[in-house]
Amino acid sequence: MKTPLAERMRPKSLEEYVGQEHLIGPNGGLTPFLKSGNLPSMILWGPPGTGKTTLARLLALQNKRPFYQLSAINSGVKEIREILQKAEHSGSLFSGRSPLLFIDEIHRFSKSQQDSLLGAVEKGSITLIGATTENPSFEVINALLSRCQVYILNPLDRQHLQQLIFNALDNDIELKNKKIEILENEALLKISGGDARKLLSALELVVHSTPEPIKIENATVLEKVQTQMAMFDKNGDLHYDIISAFIKSIRGSDPNGATYWLARMIEGGEEVKFIARRMLILASEDIGNANPSALVLANSTFQAVNALGLPEARIPLSQCAIYLASSEKSNASYIAINKAQQKVKETGDLGVPLSLRNSSAQLMKELGNGKKYQYAHDHENNFIDMEFLPKDLEGFRFYDPGENTKEDQIRKFLKSRWRDKYGY
Repeated sequence: MKTPLAERMRPKSLEEYVGQEHLIGPNGGLTPFLKSGNLPSMILWGPPGTGKTTLARLLALQNKRPFYQLSAINSGVKEIREILQKAEHSGSLFSGRSPLLFIDEIHRFSKSQQDSLLGAVEKGSITLIGATTENPSFEVINALLSRCQVYILNPLDRQHLQQLIFNALDNDIELKNKKIEILENEALLKISGGDARKLLSALELVVHSTPEPIKIENATVLEKVQTQMAMFDKNGDLHYDIISAFIKSIRGSDPNGATYWLARMIEGGEEVKFIARRMLILASEDIGNANPSALVLANSTFQAVNALGLPEARIPLSQCAIYLASSEKSNASYIAINKAQQKVKETGDLGVPLSLRNSSAQLMKELGNGKKYQYAHDHENNFIDMEFLPKDLEGFRFYDPGENTKEDQIRKFLKSRWRDKYGY
């Protein structure tokens, strides 16, 4: 199988590495560690194609460390333990320098998988480098995150991308022997979105589909690339346009539109957890108490895609998107919390009524806490008409049930209790 251009052009040394000067430049965050050889465990956080895997390999090479690599997609606790055993043995053979363990897409590891790394990282028997495209604050357990430095990799800028093109044309074993002239490069740079892998893949596609002499122009690139590559840029405007179309299709109760935009995201390589997370938000924001089961299904879907991964995760994602789109809608809960938060900002920290204060201790009771509080279950229909808001907000209504079957029932219930006070 032919090696792709992006792999053929992978740097063999830090001197060949393009970009991320804030990490490996003269005053870079990693530079002192490179000079001393004492690398800390770290998380490399950045978009695809910014050089996370390459940097990890080069750090090991520069420091003459044994290098082990795992992918979170196809590795479990068993594979982790096997690697840790090998790493501990090899570490003793390399003058006490701990081996470097690189885990790609560490955000896909479960809590138990991440836990299995703690002991080795803490003892220093390995130096861990995890790579992630997701915010590690949300995706890496605190115990592991506290033992690692987090370094952010940025999308490559125009200068870096142009340098990669010239390097490929001058040094690649295949391209340097072809007659290639770059007349325009705007389309190549735009398509890449700061992703080196995507840039070199697009360049290779254009070169292989154009007879020599090859003249690269914007029109040629758009014709060749956009008809053969998924039209989805995870870091650009189209990313936000497509997720917006997906959410609006569900909110608009169109399961066909929702399924189409879901397919566009999956084919474009969108992170399935991102899609599931957005549906989890929508289930509360746009459906809420019109159908409380929507939140249950959305949460189950989020758990399922974490366990499955692609390609199977597309099935529960589709099921959930169709269910949410086909459900009754209500944003009443969303409006209620916004209204309440705005009122808090306007009125400040109003005092808790004495009847509602904690009265678990004798001193609190003597101060009047809990006085006049009446236990609802001691009364008919488990209800007692008393005040639950601060005095200055008495009678203020935050929640207005939506116009749907379920919330009509809620409105009827609230009217039986609070018709005179809140006007339900």
